[in-house]
Amino acid sequence: MNLEELRKKHELIDLFCSLAQIPSPSLHEENVAQYIKDYCAKNNMNCRLDDYGNVFIDVPATDTTKEPLLLSAHMDVIGDDSPVNPYLDDEGNIHAQERTLGGDDKAGVANALLFAKEIANSDMKHGGLECVFTRDEESGMSGIRHVNFKDIKSKYLLVCDSDTLGQLEVSGASYTLVKIDVHSHKGGHSGIDIGDKTRANAAKLIADIISKLPQGVFYEENGMVVTSCNLGGISAGNIKVTNIINPDAAVSYSIRSSSRKYEEELKLKMSLVIDEFNKTHSDIAKASIEFEEHLPPFEKVDDDYIPILFETAARKAGVEPDITSFHAGAETHIYANETNAKGEKFIPYLVGLATVHNMHSKNEYLEYESILKGHRLLEEFFIAYNK
Repeated sequence: MNLEELRKKHELIDLFCSLAQIPSPSLHEENVAQYIKDYCAKNNMNCRLDDYGNVFIDVPATDTTKEPLLLSAHMDVIGDDSPVNPYLDDEGNIHAQERTLGGDDKAGVANALLFAKEIANSDMKHGGLECVFTRDEESGMSGIRHVNFKDIKSKYLLVCDSDTLGQLEVSGASYTLVKIDVHSHKGGHSGIDIGDKTRANAAKLIADIISKLPQGVFYEENGMVVTSCNLGGISAGNIKVTNIINPDAAVSYSIRSSSRKYEEELKLKMSLVIDEFNKTHSDIAKASIEFEEHLPPFEKVDDDYIPILFETAARKAGVEPDITSFHAGAETHIYANETNAKGEKFIPYLVGLATVHNMHSKNEYLEYESILKGHRLLEEFFIAYNK
């Protein structure tokens, strides 16, 4: 079977390929948004764009005693605006000729969009379905940061952006940039001034600080990394110039954590190292430390309602569930720290509705059978959610 035959046989495959064929690098998603608007107009769905160009779909409840559910995915992809020509290989995988396919996250958009159409045109009793399709997830998450969360009624939500079918990620790590600077009160000449005890080389001082700071896993639980600290880069002097007692040096670290508690413990430990340095070196140098949170943590909640439903739905759909955590960032992190129209804190999950290999490369491909199974999983989950 070739791709054209597959597209005729499965509406979801056709929808995915249609979306994939629209180039949409970050901040250039307008044509995808217009495609979604047109699709909604043809299929009797309420659809609107916000001021930033994010797309919202609202399928009204047919049973107001039940709770609504939100599906979220992003419209932008890694890649440029060159043509996307999908094709099917002999193993049943969908590729794009000589470029990224955009399975991240057109697979999520296609699954959610088709599902919204099916629910909007069914007689199922449900509490409502909302969809948000965002811009610019890949380069800065500016789309999700511009969402008016008070327009969203759902408390529970699935961010359809994992790269493996059957995954349900219940927590994810923050990203905090750490910057440490050391200034020696006196620099100097490495020959003439080397014996002066009032002078210190900032490069050596920052190396001493680094030796006292954590590196790698700071805290783990059940074999999973919860909090980590990684040395990014060191700046001091000029590697080709050795006759200077360097007055300045700097180092950067990244902190990732899915727990506020352990992130704060790590930050305190790092700060105490700097405080101790300043006490013992006050006559020759001063160090400073700065923490910049770029992405808040997506912390695990005690509520097991969604994981239990997901595991049951996955098995009914013939999918092996994998309920786990991930040590990276996604739009779940923004949702987890916001509240909905009712003032309820969102409870998000990162879910895999297709398997995408070699993501973000020209060797990327999607297993076509996986996206079909992902859709069945979504159907089973929504049925269970509305019982």
